[in-house]
Amino acid sequence: MKLKSMIMKKKLTLRFALLIVCALNINTTFAQDVRQNPVVKKQTTTKQAPASTKKQTSTKKPQTTNHKWNSVGDYHEGLAAVADDNWKFGFIDKTGKLVIPCQWKFAYSFHEGLAYVKDDNGEWGFIDKTGKLVSPCQWEHANNFHEGLAKVQDANWKHGYIDKTGRLVSPCQWESADDFHEGLAAVKDANDNWGYIDKTGKVVIPCKWKFALSFREGLAPVKDNNGKVGYIDQTGRLVIPCQWKYALWFSEGLASVQDNNGKWGYIDKTGKVVIPCKWKDTWWFSEGLAPVVDDNDKWGYIDKTGQVFIPCTWEYPGSFHEDLAEVEDANGKWFKIDKTGKVVK
Repeated sequence: MKLKSMIMKKKLTLRFALLIVCALNINTTFAQDVRQNPVVKKQTTTKQAPASTKKQTSTKKPQTTNHKWNSVGDYHEGLAAVADDNWKFGFIDKTGKLVIPCQWKFAYSFHEGLAYVKDDNGEWGFIDKTGKLVSPCQWEHANNFHEGLAKVQDANWKHGYIDKTGRLVSPCQWESADDFHEGLAAVKDANDNWGYIDKTGKVVIPCKWKFALSFREGLAPVKDNNGKVGYIDQTGRLVIPCQWKYALWFSEGLASVQDNNGKWGYIDKTGKVVIPCKWKDTWWFSEGLAPVVDDNDKWGYIDKTGQVFIPCTWEYPGSFHEDLAEVEDANGKWFKIDKTGKVVK
C-alpha cells in the first residue's frame, strides 16, 4: 500500500494531529498534550485528510521507472521517500532514479534541505540530499526543520532543539514542545504550563497557559485556567479574550472558533465574529476557501463572506492548494476538484 493511502486511511480523533502526528502514528509527548488539551477541536469525522492538506510543495506521484516499491511518498523539495521489498527506506528523484539508497528503517520527507531518518537501533538523525548523515542518529524522536531548527527528544523524552549542524542550541529540558513558527516555539515546563521560547532557548513569554499552539500571522491560540481559548500576540499580551471552547490558528486573516453550543464559525484579528458559528465543523482558509461540515455531516467549502461556495456533498475534504483540493465521496473514492466544485482528472 502506498504511503499516501496509509495517511488517508489512518484514523485520528483530533484536528491538530493532521500536522503533528506522522504517518505511523508515533505518539510524541506533544501529540499526547494535544489530545488532553482541547485548544484545537475534535474532528466530527475519524478520517485523516490526504497528504495534500499538509502544505506540500507538490502532490504529484513519482514516476518509478517500472520499479515496484512497497511504499511511495509525495515529492518534497524534488525527492520522494520510497521503501524497498525489505521495508528499508531511501529516496528517488523525479525521474524515478534511486538517489539515496534504501538503508533506513524509516524516513520522512525533506524540509529545508534535510530529512529525518531512523536507523536500525531505532534512533533518529538527519541526512542531506546527497544521503550524507549530517546529524547523527542519537535521538529518541525528531521532527522536521522549521526556520532552521528541529525539535528533538533525548533518552529521557525531554524536548530541545538542534540546528542544521546537529548542534543542540536549546537544551532538552521541556516536557513537551512545538515547532518554531514566526521565531517562537511553544514549550511546556515541569509544572505543565505552556509558554514560548526564542531561537536562543530564552523564555520570552512566561509559562502560564494550560496549553498553547504556534504563532500564525502574529497570533497564537492559548488556553487559560478556566479551559477557555483566546489569542496572544508575540509580546504575550492577550489580544482576543479567552472565551472560546476550541480554536485554530489564523489563516488568511481569519481563525476558526467553536462556541459553547458546539457550533463553529470564524473571527477576525480583532476578535469579531465575521462568519457566524453555525457549522458542525470547520477548517482554516486556504486560497480564499475553507472546508465546513453541515448538520448532515457532509463537507463543502465557504468563502470569506460565509457563503457556501461549493455545496456540502463530500464525505471528507482537503484544503485548496494551487486551485485544487482532494475530496472523498460516499464510496470512499478520492478525487481532485477545482474551485467550481468540478471533478478534474
